[in-house]
Amino acid sequence: MSYTKKPLVGIIMGSSSDSRIMKDAAEILDKFKIKHEDQIVSAHRTPTRLEEYGKHAEKMGFKIIIAGAGGAAHLPGMIASHTIIPVIGVPIMVYNDKQTKRADNSKFSSFGGLDSLLSISEMPTGSPVVAVGINKAGNAGIYALKILANEFPELKKKLKLHKSEQHNSVLKESDILKKQGLSKFVQKKFK
Repeated sequence: MSYTKKPLVGIIMGSSSDSRIMKDAAEILDKFKIKHEDQIVSAHRTPTRLEEYGKHAEKMGFKIIIAGAGGAAHLPGMIASHTIIPVIGVPIMVYNDKQTKRADNSKFSSFGGLDSLLSISEMPTGSPVVAVGINKAGNAGIYALKILANEFPELKKKLKLHKSEQHNSVLKESDILKKQGLSKFVQKKFK
């Protein structure tokens, strides 16, 4: 069962490299059968497209926009300035895939995504954007579901079941841990 024929959530990202992280939001929405529209919209490289996207999102009736960006991470705040639709910002740790000759740790931003988190969470008063943790697009998807559950009672039931399944999963792992002991548990779980 799908909740509507048209998308309820817009997922945007600043560049194609962000798709590795943002797919987690899409997967959560797909699991709960929430239609979404996914696009690349750069705050810096396509500023007119950003403004157009805000109008498009309102015209389409999106309920939420999930916006992921790395580095200065202006995308969530900028899209929020062009619409009244709630925006969930996903700070993304910047990866530098072009430096393949150095050690693996040189592929990551020197700020470890903190620059993106602060950029999104420190919006000026009157222009709020909700921020999830660094690279936590899945949490953005779940947060979007929670907002939508206020409008769709069936979705609320599914979310409650999801929470119950999470609870039971932890209890099951705890039982296995007690039976196997910590050393054996870790050896089996993290081969």
